[in-house]
Amino acid sequence: MADTRTATSDVVVIGGGVIGAAIAYFATVEGLGVTVLERDLPANGTSSACEGNILISDKELGPELELARYSLDVWNDDLAEHAHLWEFESKGGIIVASKPSSLESLNRLTDTQRGYGVDAQDLSIDQLRDLEPHISPDALGAAFYPEDSQVQPMLVAAHLLRLARRRGARVVTGAQVTGVLREGEKVTGVRTGVGDFSAGAVVNAAGTWASSVAELAGVRVPVLPRRGFVMVTEPMRPMVHHKVYAAEYVDNVGSSDAGLQASPVIEGTPAGSILIGSSRERIGFDRTVSVPALATIARNAVALFPFLDQAKVLRHYHGFRPYCPDHLPVIGHDDRAPGLWHAAGHEGAGIGLSAGTGKLMAQALAGREPEIPLGAFAPHRFGTLSRSAEAGPSTHATAEEAQ
Repeated sequence: MADTRTATSDVVVIGGGVIGAAIAYFATVEGLGVTVLERDLPANGTSSACEGNILISDKELGPELELARYSLDVWNDDLAEHAHLWEFESKGGIIVASKPSSLESLNRLTDTQRGYGVDAQDLSIDQLRDLEPHISPDALGAAFYPEDSQVQPMLVAAHLLRLARRRGARVVTGAQVTGVLREGEKVTGVRTGVGDFSAGAVVNAAGTWASSVAELAGVRVPVLPRRGFVMVTEPMRPMVHHKVYAAEYVDNVGSSDAGLQASPVIEGTPAGSILIGSSRERIGFDRTVSVPALATIARNAVALFPFLDQAKVLRHYHGFRPYCPDHLPVIGHDDRAPGLWHAAGHEGAGIGLSAGTGKLMAQALAGREPEIPLGAFAPHRFGTLSRSAEAGPSTHATAEEAQ
């Protein structure tokens, strides 16, 4: 058991993925003492099973778009000197419409986004083919987003944690959280299999397991897993020059349908392989490889880029995106359990939003006013304390399944 007298920090961050790593790094920039607890290895969850998107293009007007624009500024300013460490690419994104109805919807989206200051450029079919010569002949029009970018997410998590350690942070792996420490109503730390860790603030950045961590403190945060697959082709000469996806992808991102939803998202990599997505389905933590999902992804990809019909797929991978029913992440202090904070539920946008989430959370943890308001992301929007917490405070709350 760790000695709680020596395991005390200003902040304990539960989760060593990209979100937790960003919070840890920016909290150390604010001068806070930080301990990161990871039940396995850093970036072992969603951060290792995604494409690394930093997208403005798929965000409709609202708080998530505001957070995405803020986060992009953090990537480009605060983290610019480290961009090479995680292979940051400003490759730009293109949304393609192949149906008249999709083109109308896309035009409405770009009009709205431009009104908010987003650089969204409508493309004629000739302009589209200049940018992506191998696009489907069925394409009717498109929109270009020069700000859309890409990173290698596992490198982001690894290097942000390394930079945080340089500033004094402690990273503990193999530390599954099994209980919450309390003094009265206040959360004052966590219990793990390797000891207790006390802190002035506990941050739940446990990704798809965030709801289990919240339950330890007796609060409800309905973060659900949404399974998604990505396929990787053999290396080939450059054929896809941007992040390209079908207009239907935006609708799928905003859908609450539990069934399989798939729309093509295609991009090349510096190594020559092409990443092919995407799918979404709510089936719990079922890790079964779905042949129908992979077949649908492949069929959609060929419809967008016909040359992929001859491409060999070397491998595929899948993971779980942390999804909230109202499609907004949970960010900020939980008034229902003083001392507990959350940063989870970013779904497929977590990599892009991580930099902004980390900086804003660090500002709030340091007692400063965040540079953009977090009210829309407040945890208490999901209701009151659970029945177990209302029964009265205890020294430790425990559960079998937690981060």
